[in-house]
Amino acid sequence: MRRRDLLKAALAAPWLPLLARAAGAAGTDVGSAGSPVFTRVRPGQAGWPAAAVWEDLRGAVGGHLLKLESPFAVCPSAACTAAMHALANPFAVGDDPALTQTSGWADAWLSQPSAYAVAAENTADVIAAVNFAREHRLRLVVKGGGHSYQGTSAAPDSLLVWTRHMNQISLHDAFVPQGCAGRVAAQPAVSVQSGAMWIDAYDAVTTRGGRYVQGGGCTTVGVAGLVQSGGFGSYSKCWGTAASNLLEAEVVTADGQVRIANACNEPELFWALKGGGGGSMGVVTRMTLRTFDLPEFFGGMGLKVQADSDAAYRALIAAAVDFYQRALFNPHWGEQMKFNGGNTLDVSMAFQGLSKQQVEQVWAPFLDWVQARKDCRITKPFQALAAPARHLWDADFLRKYAPGIIVTDDRPNAPRAHFVWAGDREQAGWFIQGYQSAWLPASLLQPGRQAQLVDALFEAAQHQGVSLHFNKGLAGAPADAIARARDTATHPQVLDAFALAISASGDDPAFPGMPGAKPDLAMARRMASNVEKTMAPLRAVAPDAGSYVSESDYFLRDWQQGFWGGNYQRLAAAKRQYDPDGLFFVHHGVGSENWSEDGFTRLGNAD
Repeated sequence: MRRRDLLKAALAAPWLPLLARAAGAAGTDVGSAGSPVFTRVRPGQAGWPAAAVWEDLRGAVGGHLLKLESPFAVCPSAACTAAMHALANPFAVGDDPALTQTSGWADAWLSQPSAYAVAAENTADVIAAVNFAREHRLRLVVKGGGHSYQGTSAAPDSLLVWTRHMNQISLHDAFVPQGCAGRVAAQPAVSVQSGAMWIDAYDAVTTRGGRYVQGGGCTTVGVAGLVQSGGFGSYSKCWGTAASNLLEAEVVTADGQVRIANACNEPELFWALKGGGGGSMGVVTRMTLRTFDLPEFFGGMGLKVQADSDAAYRALIAAAVDFYQRALFNPHWGEQMKFNGGNTLDVSMAFQGLSKQQVEQVWAPFLDWVQARKDCRITKPFQALAAPARHLWDADFLRKYAPGIIVTDDRPNAPRAHFVWAGDREQAGWFIQGYQSAWLPASLLQPGRQAQLVDALFEAAQHQGVSLHFNKGLAGAPADAIARARDTATHPQVLDAFALAISASGDDPAFPGMPGAKPDLAMARRMASNVEKTMAPLRAVAPDAGSYVSESDYFLRDWQQGFWGGNYQRLAAAKRQYDPDGLFFVHHGVGSENWSEDGFTRLGNAD
């Protein structure tokens, strides 16, 4: 240290305790460079609202203030036993404001409830909660469906805005966004409050309304969270992302103002809500999405093939990739091919606009290829099911004609329309060991590059295995769907990607305090390492591949580039405009680089 710096430090030293006390009283600390740093308060600290102040908030929200405690904090007890039973039902998990649909991530986060929750039933409740959090320097969390893998819908010592009770849905024959008369053509649409799940939207729009809204595949996912993060569903290859079909949003921003965001009003906020990530810009209270004519059929097919040697498996992968490029790389097809260890190919795909007979004709050449070989065997016979499109989310129809593929909410008085696909039920409360994703460019499907892709998929399968989610890349989609997606904040790579590659590993629920819930972290780290090894060869053939913000690595380093690419600077500008003080914080969300990992301390080098 130079002498001048030493003297300056010596002169300042006697004043540091006084400065620190003054800063703490004002809601700031002194940073390493001497600059004031804003801190939020926790229970028990100076500045945490007194009981009477919380009661004032309770009155302001019509009594809808809840003091939260995990049901596993009182084990053993009847409440604990009931909560253990409820983990088999994702609807029940979602109805508990102290729980989330993901219980944690190894070495990253654990699901812990907020100190209090405003169980909002209207926009006024949301405004009151936002103002209260801002005025009292509280960590604020927003939860609708509670499906965040990144832990963004939970945080201890916080105030939760819980929107699940805001679930009204309205259909429109000719919707024009506010302030857009004469500038935007009227079109069929649906308005959905932010607490609604996709099963609610599909029941209203498709089963009862006879139209289609682009949403998520898992029925218990919240509408608002999915749209804000981009929003892929089984049929995105045809109709694009949920974000690209957003027409208007009502949102409460950090200043407590209600803003109507659309192409004509608050256009930068509107753009940021279309894929910029949930919980970063404000609390969305209502969204209006365009709807579409239904095709004649929706359906799905499945098939599993076993290769008898590594050489046969390479040939099988090559045949599958080539077949996809020739026959399936179009708006009719979505969902997955899985390349697993043990030299297996597991196909589970969705389709739209095709009959069962047409699907069988499409797949006949690939089945002929497999059956002609002596070193490949079909271990799960090809099966295709098609149904009138209006019945895809019709619980009564599915109970009667395909009972094994759905699991209904079995609680007394549960809505008859509420079900999850049987394959999704196991995710309720799951604990993530490792998760990574990467968009794969359509150029890898060109004949001259297919060999590179095949080698990468073969190598990936030797570790954790990888799934190609074809509906989560828009290459091959109609031009209008791509054009709409281009005008969103989602990473531009999605426009040229034929698939999103995902490798993941998870374990049983591990909520803190849950009986027997002690995740094996050593095993989790090994599984996470396998996920890393799986994705490495794919990243080698797709350098700088971006990741889907909702399904990605918690530990992603250059997450701004990885999630949003060249769109990040524009998102950051919108954040500064609508939330300059950073009231809304989520892990790896827009502007989160200005905060500590827990979102409680604003860093001294923040803008």
